[in-house]
Amino acid sequence: MRVFLVIFILFIAGDLCAGEELPGFSVEEIEKNVFLHRSYSQVNDFGLVSSNGLVVIENKKAFIVDTPWSEKDTINLVQWIEDRNLVLIGSISTHSHEDRTAGIKWLNAHSIPTYASALTNELLKKDNKEVATKSFEGAELMLADGLIEAYYPGGGHTIDNIVVWLPKSQILFGGCLVRSVDSTGLGYVGEADIKNWSSSVENVLSKYPEIKAVVPGHGKIGGLSLLTHTKKLAISALPKLSN
Repeated sequence: MRVFLVIFILFIAGDLCAGEELPGFSVEEIEKNVFLHRSYSQVNDFGLVSSNGLVVIENKKAFIVDTPWSEKDTINLVQWIEDRNLVLIGSISTHSHEDRTAGIKWLNAHSIPTYASALTNELLKKDNKEVATKSFEGAELMLADGLIEAYYPGGGHTIDNIVVWLPKSQILFGGCLVRSVDSTGLGYVGEADIKNWSSSVENVLSKYPEIKAVVPGHGKIGGLSLLTHTKKLAISALPKLSN
């Protein structure tokens, strides 16, 4: 009887945890005219995970770097932008996973330009997901009159991951190519290009030596140490890859 009671309590507790609400969506200023938006999801094998994106503002215009992790939070973010009497002129997604692209469908439906690399759009289409309305080939794309620069350094977290450089604030949005300083591993690697991950990070370091701050796809903001930390993690994963 006692064993049954313990099992029953554990079942109820598990059920409550499964139905627990996610932490609230948030937006905070990290530099003048640069805001970090954070959303959450429960992820198999990883539990509760937060996801970072940016809103970059100039001349009363706003641009989103990576949509929040859900359509609901995308709507919340757009409302936050509109509440400040800003005009949303577009978004760019740094790779095809849902933590970067979940809001594309809603933005497309509301005639807001959405950008992604041609490779990201190809992967989205393959998975029967909404694609960005505008795609680009090659390694670089300038957006919003030079306010934002997208750069493809090579594969890493995924074969299509790009980074976004903000030249005015010298902030690098590394997306999921870059791991937070607290990370002890590479995270989800089911679609990773581990072989080229470290060299892709080195390409970022070479291209943007004047970086002042780095925003990873998940976790705390840091400096150049996030890139060197990620490079070390990727190199340490190579022996496991060969086994």
